[in-house]
Amino acid sequence: MRTNAPELGADLLVDFLNTLDVEDDIDQLADDEGHRRWASEHGLEPGDRATTQQARDALRAIVDGDSSPAALPALALPVDVAPGAVGLSPRTAADAAVASALVLSIQGKLGRVKLCGGEDCRWAFYDASRNGSRQWCSMEVCGNRQKARTYRSKERDGS
Repeated sequence: MRTNAPELGADLLVDFLNTLDVEDDIDQLADDEGHRRWASEHGLEPGDRATTQQARDALRAIVDGDSSPAALPALALPVDVAPGAVGLSPRTAADAAVASALVLSIQGKLGRVKLCGGEDCRWAFYDASRNGSRQWCSMEVCGNRQKARTYRSKERDGS
């Protein structure tokens, strides 16, 4: 097994999904430098930037519950075998993100990776709540904004 392989799972996937910041309109994968930087920070090779963006956009749609998400790019996920162990050994950013989603799916935890319900936010987060019902990345910010909007809307409607 690769000893310098990134830790697959929710943290890596959430960080990957958040390379797109809807609120501030920043895409870390929009240029080669940002793409290389993100991959390097996670101990990965960048791989093809267009493939990485395609993987990110498809995975964002999947975790958001899109009924017909864009297809994931075709990837060859490297597998390592050691005595008593078999594991994924992603080398590129796209490989690692898809491998993380696969691991979470097998564990039955992919549904806990969500995009914030705030339409002006859409930040990815891992819902660690007991019943898995969290809707916002932050109750203090996005949840409060939404509740205030709902309250003001009801006040305007006279409800």
